[in-house]
Amino acid sequence: MARLAAWFDSRGWTPLPFQKAMWRHYLAGASGLLHTPTGSGKTLAMFGGPLLQALADPLPVVRTGRARTRVPALQVLWITPLRALASDTARALREPLAALGLDWQVGLRTGDASARDKRLAREGRVDVLVTTPESLALLLSYPDGLAKMRQLRCVVVDEWHELLGNKRGVLLQLNLRRLRDALPALQLWGLSATLGNLDQAREVLLPDLPDAPLVAGARPRPVSVETLLPAHGERFPWAGHLGLSQLQRVLEKLLAVGTSLLFTNTRAHAELWHQALSAVWPEDPATLALHHGSLDPALRRDAEQGLREGRLRCVVATSSLDLGVDFPAVDQVLQIGSPKGIARLLQRAGRARHRPGESGHIVCVPSHALELVEYAASRRALATGVIEARHPPTLSLDVLAQHCVSCALGGGFQADALFEQVRRTHAFAALDHAHWQAVLDFIVQGGRALAQYPDFHKVVLDDDGVYRVHDRRVALRHRLSIGTITSDGSAVVQFLRGGRLGAVEEQFVGRLRPGDRFQFAGRLLELVRLENLTAYVRLAKGGDGLVPRWQGGRLPLSDALGHEMEAVFDAPAPSPEMRWLAPLLALQSRLSELPSPTRLLVEVVRRREGQFVFVYPFAGRQVNEGVAALMAMRLTRLQANTIGYAANDYGFVLAPARAVELEAPGVRALLEPAHLFEDLRDSLNLGELARRQFRDIARVSGLLVPALPGRTPRSLRQLQASSGLLYDVLRQHDPDHILLALAEREVLHAQLDMTSLATTLQRCQARTLSLQAPTSLGPLSFPLWAERLRGQLSNEDWKTRVQRAARQLETRHGP
Repeated sequence: MARLAAWFDSRGWTPLPFQKAMWRHYLAGASGLLHTPTGSGKTLAMFGGPLLQALADPLPVVRTGRARTRVPALQVLWITPLRALASDTARALREPLAALGLDWQVGLRTGDASARDKRLAREGRVDVLVTTPESLALLLSYPDGLAKMRQLRCVVVDEWHELLGNKRGVLLQLNLRRLRDALPALQLWGLSATLGNLDQAREVLLPDLPDAPLVAGARPRPVSVETLLPAHGERFPWAGHLGLSQLQRVLEKLLAVGTSLLFTNTRAHAELWHQALSAVWPEDPATLALHHGSLDPALRRDAEQGLREGRLRCVVATSSLDLGVDFPAVDQVLQIGSPKGIARLLQRAGRARHRPGESGHIVCVPSHALELVEYAASRRALATGVIEARHPPTLSLDVLAQHCVSCALGGGFQADALFEQVRRTHAFAALDHAHWQAVLDFIVQGGRALAQYPDFHKVVLDDDGVYRVHDRRVALRHRLSIGTITSDGSAVVQFLRGGRLGAVEEQFVGRLRPGDRFQFAGRLLELVRLENLTAYVRLAKGGDGLVPRWQGGRLPLSDALGHEMEAVFDAPAPSPEMRWLAPLLALQSRLSELPSPTRLLVEVVRRREGQFVFVYPFAGRQVNEGVAALMAMRLTRLQANTIGYAANDYGFVLAPARAVELEAPGVRALLEPAHLFEDLRDSLNLGELARRQFRDIARVSGLLVPALPGRTPRSLRQLQASSGLLYDVLRQHDPDHILLALAEREVLHAQLDMTSLATTLQRCQARTLSLQAPTSLGPLSFPLWAERLRGQLSNEDWKTRVQRAARQLETRHGP
């Protein structure tokens, strides 16, 4: 370790105990999981082991050509969930090589990589390859993919917690199992931060190594939370705003330091905040930048490089910069609105002062009053060490079908051998022979109802018992669609004369006419024409424009943060946020009651427009919507009625057309966990929900294939029509098809989250029920009442109606 320690010393660093422990574990041949906070040196802790191994036991040198140059051979595979993180990781891995005398080549293989980098990765002509789960699956889909990795010694899965709870992690589990079976001496390590179920995370990554080391890294960096509070007595909205009333305070914060990251929760909000800051930015406009996942890679890379070089004063970003990208020049992080989760707050706070020995810091900018409670709850969670768990999905048969086709492409497979292999992953440990045979039938002929259509015949069972792909078009289309990330159809945004800016959703741009203006990539653009899902634009001068909105951008409140909020309401801590909220909390107490972990608050409010029933489980929007639908359906069984409902992260509101009489025992019966599945099925159109979910499943499984290069891409409308037609055909002629069953299961367990629904109902039953009858809307009920207005027809916009109602309440109760 002397040479590596000497390099540390040359940088003015001293190896930390957990880094040395990691090196010892690695040199002993172990695999495991390293858990350490962001910014604590986990990259060098992990990479030090392979470096020391290379110094002590280098691979045999293969030289070629007259100059006898060394031919690189892949030794370390570094998997990362984000493209921005991949570029930064590759840069960090290159730093110690020259000083240690290692002439290793570090390559990059992501969707943003250059053609040269992709070629080198495909040929295995790099020593270290930084890639994503999707690019690894693509590399292994070639017949010689495993052969190109025969010298591989180590696989590192960075930010494992970001992959653990989704289908990207399932796809990675399958390919890691394939690699480990082909290379028995291969070492596998996961790197994770901010995770509440570490033992399970290790089990999912290394299901056959229950005693694998779980290495704890440095102690968490102290994180200071500062809230940008409105002045006392200042009018501040109760709900429904983006925080732009705080623009001047945010600007003062940004100009007080060198470089800042300003995080928003959605791409639309990032565009709006960048637009607002641009209008008041007193410095060179080139020092303000924008970064989100829909921007062109060149624009993202430019913003990242500007942060590294310290030439940017502020970057407005989304989760595209959440993870462990190392920008030492960043002095502070600002969070617009609530981060909705404790882990996300920690991740973003860790982006500030990303330097050894520095503490994290985050400035929280509330967009409305009740977000102050979320900040106070986050403070409490940080003080007590509460963090969310990530729950891994199982039996994602669409991912398995995709993997089987990849294996058939990558040299072929025998059914029994692959069945045993995939059963040794956590995701498919419960896979039975019946479902396995259904997957095989699907990749061979699409299933019983589609067997007569050649387009669904992808894999052939040859006479030697090996499943293979013979059709070149099938191979090309499959490789174009590898991965599990699905989104609504998008249109490329490109200058009429110039480069690309990124992509917006097809539904947004499809509503525009030539000459219409919209804000995108920090620019005011004018649509010239829409052609083959490409929006040709030019810069517009002056005026305003629409801001694109992307589906699926709303972050849900985490269960852990919801519990902390109830605790803060019950016993307000002397935090700055709760002191500012004291008058609002006093008003809530005067009108009704404050929530509590031991009490379920139900409010019945009668207004001129009717009766409203407010319930506050603090279970997050998705679960609250499910409970609202369930309770509404059960009420209609008691009497003929029409009941509207709306939900937010804190609770839900029911609006019956005919007033209902409610008493505490009756409310308890409406929230009974018994017969949950049957009642939920009756309260929701599960068939229509499954139909929508089917489109994503069909794309992941390969039932819907992309257009070939050079052909006009399929529009979202075409994809929806194709998936809807397939869904109807299968429902009628093959109702037991595995993808239909999967669609319904994912609706229940992913969209509706049956497990959390059942837990929430049980929690409601265990609490004292407080049934209140306030004389008017209060601080908790008003946001829900305002949310309900979104679904009404009016010639006034939602913001106007909400502001008018807020002024009326403030006149009654005071600001």
